Amino acid sequence: MAQDSSSNRPMPGSYRRDRTKFTKEQLKILIDTFNQMPYPNYATKQKLAVEVNTDESRIQVWFQNRRARHRFQERPELKEALESSQLPERIRSEEARRCRTTYSPSQLHTLTRAFRNNPYPGIHGREQLAKEVGVPESRVQIWFQNRRSRLRVQKKEEPGETFEPGQGQDPSQGVQVLGIDTGSV
Repeated sequence: MAQDSSSNRPMPGSYRRDRTKFTKEQLKILIDTFNQMPYPNYATKQKLAVEVNTDESRIQVWFQNRRARHRFQERPELKEALESSQLPERIRSEEARRCRTTYSPSQLHTLTRAFRNNPYPGIHGREQLAKEVGVPESRVQIWFQNRRSRLRVQKKEEPGETFEPGQGQDPSQGVQVLGIDTGSV
């Protein structure tokens, strides 16, 4: 049975990133690190990304997937920690957290303009925005998730008002969306 070749091609901006395939050497590095610390901090993930020549976000996803697989296996020290919600000290420490990303007014203007055009950009759209704004793609993805969440909350609080493109924005006064100053996001 022949397939229509146009149906095999995804629509621009709506498809997923290609699956990351690691070499045996890269996997050995990742597995060795996972066996030592299944919850690496941001600095460790950045170091691994450089070492295996990929994005930090791909390292983060690999660790998430690996931990999910290991939940089904016998790992008494992790099993007890997860069941009792007492995660190891290194996981709870402040160094395990990523630094808060602050955006300049011009970066926010670019992001809000893109959000008005498409609140659900695909991977390629996010990568293009990341280059334009000068932050990692993973930060752009989080910004869009947070922005969509904030929009949902605002719609619940103000049922009579709707979101309209350009509403509440004056570039000469800094970027403001729906009456909330986004300068410290």
